[in-house]
Amino acid sequence: MTQPRVARIPSCQCGLSDDNEINEVPFFDIQLPYELALKIFQYLGKTELGRCAQVSRTWKVLAEDEVLWYRLCQQEGYLLDTSISDRSCWKLALKNCRARERTLKTNWKNRIGGVSQLQYELGKILCDVHSCDGVVIAGYTSGEVRLWDTRTWDYTAPILEPVHGPGDAGPRPHVSFVRINSSLAVAAYEDGNIWNLMFGREPIHHYQHNQRIQALALGSEGATVATASGFEVKVESPNDRGFWQTTETFEIQKLVNFLNLVPDVTGSPVTIAAAEDVVYLLKVEDPGKILHSVYGQPVTCLDVSAHEAAFGVKTFGWLLNEPNQILLYNLETSQCLKKMGNSLGDFTCVNLQNSPPNMLVTGNKDRRVRVFDLRKSESLCSLYAHQLGVSAVQMDDWKIVSGGEEGLVCVWDQRMGTKLWEMYARHPVRHIWFNSHSLITANIPDEKNPRGSSIVADDLTMHRKHRGIIYAYEFSVDQLAVESILPICRSSYDEVTGYNYNIGLAVPYDNI
Repeated sequence: MTQPRVARIPSCQCGLSDDNEINEVPFFDIQLPYELALKIFQYLGKTELGRCAQVSRTWKVLAEDEVLWYRLCQQEGYLLDTSISDRSCWKLALKNCRARERTLKTNWKNRIGGVSQLQYELGKILCDVHSCDGVVIAGYTSGEVRLWDTRTWDYTAPILEPVHGPGDAGPRPHVSFVRINSSLAVAAYEDGNIWNLMFGREPIHHYQHNQRIQALALGSEGATVATASGFEVKVESPNDRGFWQTTETFEIQKLVNFLNLVPDVTGSPVTIAAAEDVVYLLKVEDPGKILHSVYGQPVTCLDVSAHEAAFGVKTFGWLLNEPNQILLYNLETSQCLKKMGNSLGDFTCVNLQNSPPNMLVTGNKDRRVRVFDLRKSESLCSLYAHQLGVSAVQMDDWKIVSGGEEGLVCVWDQRMGTKLWEMYARHPVRHIWFNSHSLITANIPDEKNPRGSSIVADDLTMHRKHRGIIYAYEFSVDQLAVESILPICRSSYDEVTGYNYNIGLAVPYDNI
């Protein structure tokens, strides 16, 4: 019986001609319908398809079918938000994506690209920094909050100011914490005030704690905010009509040190709180559930993913026979899955959410960065990284970026275990974020009121050595020459160009 002719997506010829559509494909001594042959070819990779294209003209047309190369492009993680009709040649699109990835990797290894300093002198001393997809939020001792969008050439930096009442005269309190995701920015102040800010200048919601805020968490998506003050953890989110309300309030027995919202949760938010030597799993169905508790073993760091929580524990005195470890818990069963690491130093940072699948990276006071495979209990590699302990760390499938208490940022090749390059600034590295083409680091001072930092009481600025600094690195191959303008030339007439002895060496230019 003759097979019916089925319409298909035309193949990409990439310089070759295809006069007629092919209905049947010869497979040795039989003839197969084109659609059935296409299904067989879907199990082949790039190399096999290239070899098949050399067999005959018919096989060449089949091996260069758009469906096959679109599928390969999606499997390798390229152009995931596109459809098959968006490109005329998916084989060429895959080739260009792989070439761009190789160039980016070379730029990362050889530190090829631009670096800019994100500074706001009138903010005085940097208090906290967070970032999301290239957008950076920073809070200062002046009480001001500022945003930078590093995806634009001029790094637009609006100032987000909360609305103050008539009774709020006098100096504003310091910013304690800042957080940002794709739709919301949150700032917490020393006096217990919480301001939820959109990417405009005015806040959309405000609430206050009676005591100092100890921890702040913002969901990776959506608009859920969790705060800890005293012995209370409060969760706020908007309802279906957009009005903000307190959805959950939890009373716990100890002061919270670390707070995280579990990502990708359907229904009511789930919060993980580490309070001294107790880790709480806070949700509406079981508000006081304890995930982990061992007397005399305080939690030193915490991170969560959609299904697991990882945290470091510290031993004391009579427990010295048990070394410091990283514990991995399943959030659904509340069972301990793994105990990793045997270190005499405290684990100071852990990154689970942003690590590759089944991987985890940690930093320790013993100055080492360790990478763990969650399917095992032993470290894959241990890097002697910093002089005063590791303060921040993140990894992907081939590199590790770590920051130290001494102010050094190091980029490592994970497979080789070698340092690629490093950058130094004066203060400890408290924030690291990177993607395929950019890196953001923040050196935040521990001392917010340094001695001798101001000569006169009305000095609006702080000496450069006390302020702290944010660096934005760009390794993208798509960066044009006009987009590589030096920071000294990025000022506009809207900026203050100089003040007192801390005069800014910036010249405003007209936008042509």
